[in-house]
Amino acid sequence: MPNILAIETSCDETAAAVFTDEPRILSNVVASQTELHARFGGVVPEVAARAHLQRLLPIVDEALARANLRLEDIGCIAVHNTPGLVGALLVGVSAAKVLALVLDVPLIAVNHIESHIYAARLAAERDIFPCVGLVVSGGHTVLFHCRDALRFDLLGGTLDDAAGEAFDKVASLLGLGFPGGPAVEREAAGGQADAVKLPRSFLHDERLDFSFSGLKTAVLYALAGQSQPRPEPPPPSQRRADLAASFQKAVVDVLVAKSSQALRRTGLKRLAVGGGVAANGCLRSALEAMARDEGAELFIPPLSLCTDNAAMAAVAVEKWRRNEWASLALDAVPSWTPSPAT
Repeated sequence: MPNILAIETSCDETAAAVFTDEPRILSNVVASQTELHARFGGVVPEVAARAHLQRLLPIVDEALARANLRLEDIGCIAVHNTPGLVGALLVGVSAAKVLALVLDVPLIAVNHIESHIYAARLAAERDIFPCVGLVVSGGHTVLFHCRDALRFDLLGGTLDDAAGEAFDKVASLLGLGFPGGPAVEREAAGGQADAVKLPRSFLHDERLDFSFSGLKTAVLYALAGQSQPRPEPPPPSQRRADLAASFQKAVVDVLVAKSSQALRRTGLKRLAVGGGVAANGCLRSALEAMARDEGAELFIPPLSLCTDNAAMAAVAVEKWRRNEWASLALDAVPSWTPSPAT
């Protein structure tokens, strides 16, 4: 099996990686756009797409250099083509198709969500399937029955905001800046997690769905009351830290409870977690405690593989083994609906 070059441009990270069939990561390069989007308080799709156009080829060159390879040494191109921001995805997909055509090598289309779970497989350095998979990020909060690396049955997902999106919105309410996840976690370190009573939607419901919109609204009301729909962000204070800690704990409680329910419902004893919110220290600790109580193995990537990157596209190795190639008619697909569990 040849060296594979992977490209990631699904949202606001421009990334490229090179890996072998083991899979062994030879390089993994990420260019963050955080500073570009910080003044807007969130990712602006048009800004993200233009930044990908400017940065992608230099990032590919750097990934090849770190792997001590030339472009001619690459025998396959992999690219995340779904889900994500359509303009951002198109940059990566277009570049991947050109490279595959010029090099006359196979092209593999990779699902960004499947890649987040595969990041846990990379960190484990062994097979982790079948397992329950939890992807928790800025755009997705979803539970799967992962039958293998490429067969995911949907167990449940968010009905409104994703957990990472809720972190960003609450960070904005509290005046903590962007990206919201790390900002809220830093502020929460000085607060009391039980200081503010906040809702935990579906916590005791049998269905494996999530809802964080009401939690976000509860933080808004806790700030200023229902008479003021959009209060000014509070200055640094114990109250602000307590709100951050209480919000974070509410999100973590729901994510952990639903993961536990999924393990019990499926009868599986393995939980794989991926996505940017999986970098949250409070969540990681709570998942570790839950897994011990359930007698389950927890597979969670290091922080560098939680946020968007191209190394996690090493799930392309699984497609290579199954001869699942993409044509040069491959398109960007912004949304993806997995099959429901049977």
